[in-house]
Amino acid sequence: MASAPVKDSAENQPFAGFDWLLLLAAAGIWGSSFYFTDIALRAEHPGLITWLRVLFGFCTIMVFPASRRPVEATDHKKLLLLGVTWMAFPLTLFPIAQQWINSSLTGMLNSAMPVMAVIVGATVFNTPTHRKQLTGVAVGILGILMIGLPAASGDTTTALGVILVVAAVSSYGVAVHIAGPLQRKYGSLAVLSRALAVAVVAVTPYGIVGLLDSTWAVDAVVSNLILGVGGTGFAFVAAATLTGRVGAVRMSIVTYLVPVVAIVLGLFLLDETLQTWQLVGSGTLIVGAWMTTRPAE
Repeated sequence: MASAPVKDSAENQPFAGFDWLLLLAAAGIWGSSFYFTDIALRAEHPGLITWLRVLFGFCTIMVFPASRRPVEATDHKKLLLLGVTWMAFPLTLFPIAQQWINSSLTGMLNSAMPVMAVIVGATVFNTPTHRKQLTGVAVGILGILMIGLPAASGDTTTALGVILVVAAVSSYGVAVHIAGPLQRKYGSLAVLSRALAVAVVAVTPYGIVGLLDSTWAVDAVVSNLILGVGGTGFAFVAAATLTGRVGAVRMSIVTYLVPVVAIVLGLFLLDETLQTWQLVGSGTLIVGAWMTTRPAE
């Protein structure tokens, strides 16, 4: 007697039209965030940009009922740490760094997140790794050096900008290991809303300092709304929805599209320039990041 066919899991199903829409929305919004940060910096202090981004993001996420699901008190400390490592710390560093390096370079370095996640997982969380992931880490580090060294060799402030972006991405590498178990337990939006609430409180003093050292500009305010409502709000909703539909591995494709969007916007809208080695390094880094997300076989 023939056995019944086994239905394919979400990870094995082809992308539907809505899946592509979610993927392009998340990649487009996150990839353009470096462009809009650059626009906002023309009138605003970095502290104000970070503060408004997490505040608008929190207000957006709270619109969704799933964001208000209860969480257990035993997980509050983890959520506090997540709010710092996932939101407050990296989102503070990015605008500071972009005072000294351009948006394209920032977006390119941002694609190192999967590489940093493997490094942090192996060294801090004792997460098992396999040969393909370790090879991906080596390739990714080579890509980071190819991107960062040509810029960092220019002057001290540019080097500091590169270091700050790498530090921010490394913080994401910590956060992903904290967020994963919590998201599986409570859902992505419930965890995200708590992390953003922590971030709002944490960056408010810096935001007030930034408010006193900023000027009013319509394009800056529009950028704030896009960064907060879009980048820290709807993009996360799109990514969480896509993860549920196609699986976490295929959702990670977003990581490889973000630098492409950042480069295109930086080169064509901001007249930024990149060296050939940096473009080659970006491709190398994306390959390394892709390898870190592959299974052992």
